[in-house]
Amino acid sequence: MVWCSDITYLPINQGHVYLVAIMDWYSKYVIAWELSNTLDSEFCVRTLKKALASGNPEIFNTDQGCQFTCDAFISELENANVKISMDGKGRCMDNIFIERFWRSLKYEDIYLKDYSNVQALREGLTAYFTFYNNVRLHQSLGYKTPSEIYQRKVAA
Repeated sequence: MVWCSDITYLPINQGHVYLVAIMDWYSKYVIAWELSNTLDSEFCVRTLKKALASGNPEIFNTDQGCQFTCDAFISELENANVKISMDGKGRCMDNIFIERFWRSLKYEDIYLKDYSNVQALREGLTAYFTFYNNVRLHQSLGYKTPSEIYQRKVAA
């Protein structure tokens, strides 16, 4: 199993916030996510701990951002015996699955809803992730949902 993670910037009427998500490469299932008003590493480490509570991938891929190269993040992966993979500098295509997910999220939800505050955004993201994982069919998955593919893979 290979997981990936990335951070994106989300606009709201009162400014912006950052979203980190952890995704299974094969199924496109979003395992864990969290919002933060800063780019510190702590919200990424908390999200990683949440994801690891559901199981361990063989490989974890990220970019080389300081949130993913900090000692706390690396230690969590090493303690779980997960191999660490990092994109080459300036190579967003190395982590294309989550980059493509950001595009879907923004065009299917964020830009349409124009969230006014963090609470509204959090509620909207909760609904979107439920839709994305459990309802939205993916052509690349044989018109199945990420949840269908991920649950089958985890059970195997």
